[in-house]
Amino acid sequence: MIYFVSDIHLGAGSREQAQRTERAFCRWLDMVAADATHLYLLGDIFDFWFEYRRVVPTGFVRVLGRLAELTDLGVRVTLYTGNHDMWCYDYFERECGIEVVKSPRVECIAGKRLHLAHGDNMNIRGNLLLRLMNATFRSRVARWLFSWLVHPDLSLKFGHWWSGKSRKSHGAEPIAADRLDFLVDYARQHHNESGDVAAYIFGHMHLAHRHTEASGLDVLFMSDWSGDSATYIELDEHGVLTPKTFDI
Repeated sequence: MIYFVSDIHLGAGSREQAQRTERAFCRWLDMVAADATHLYLLGDIFDFWFEYRRVVPTGFVRVLGRLAELTDLGVRVTLYTGNHDMWCYDYFERECGIEVVKSPRVECIAGKRLHLAHGDNMNIRGNLLLRLMNATFRSRVARWLFSWLVHPDLSLKFGHWWSGKSRKSHGAEPIAADRLDFLVDYARQHHNESGDVAAYIFGHMHLAHRHTEASGLDVLFMSDWSGDSATYIELDEHGVLTPKTFDI
């Protein structure tokens, strides 16, 4: 079985909420370990991750240990970085055996061509401010300056503050399916141009949803893990994609 999950946001919220989320995700990892052959982590697994060459954020030891155990057992684990955890070097690969992918791509999985991505930084040409922010955050120069000029304790404090500020600013907005249109439009255009992609799988928007069209377009979104349940996706040996719910 192949599994897809995203937007755990480990470390988010109060200490109690962060511990609850981590323990729930560990239970989920224990569950899928029974039959998983490949696990795809589609971004924002961490609420903030900034990796220095020889320093990584504290915490998450239970999750990282379980992921390392999975790869030791021969399960492939692939992390597609999101907008909260894009600042990584080689720690995940070196210490945990996790493949890291930093941009969207199409993969052939169980005989199906699937387009995988976190969903940020896509189809945002009309949003100048967002484009500027994404360019800044992804700048190698900005990252190098930040890593050399800012102490790790301060960088993590700033990162968690920024993540929390962003979460609060969007928390009052109702989540509706039309907020996903920019990614559906991206998928539709890509599908019309390629024609051979069986499905598109995204996270990022924190809303579980499936959009299908007569043309064969199939777009699946996964939820975050801040509520009482979370939606992930499994791909069985017959090539069937199925959204599943896990009680947190």
